[in-house]
Amino acid sequence: MAKITEQPAADQSPADLLLTFRDKVYTSRTLIIPDSDRTLLVAKGRVEVSVSDEQAVAYLKAHPELEPLKE
Repeated sequence: MAKITEQPAADQSPADLLLTFRDKVYTSRTLIIPDSDRTLLVAKGRVEVSVSDEQAVAYLKAHPELEPLKE
């Protein structure tokens, strides 16, 4: 049986890193990024996006009902 191993954090590229935001109002909802057909799902009061996804990161940082989590 093959064993799956995770890469150490130091070996991860920036595209692999995720930012987590806490939704201060809802535990689940769908966020729609303006001027695009993209959606982001909030589950258990959190939403995660890749740090390389500049459009989503900018939208989440500007959203008044969301705050970045430090994990």
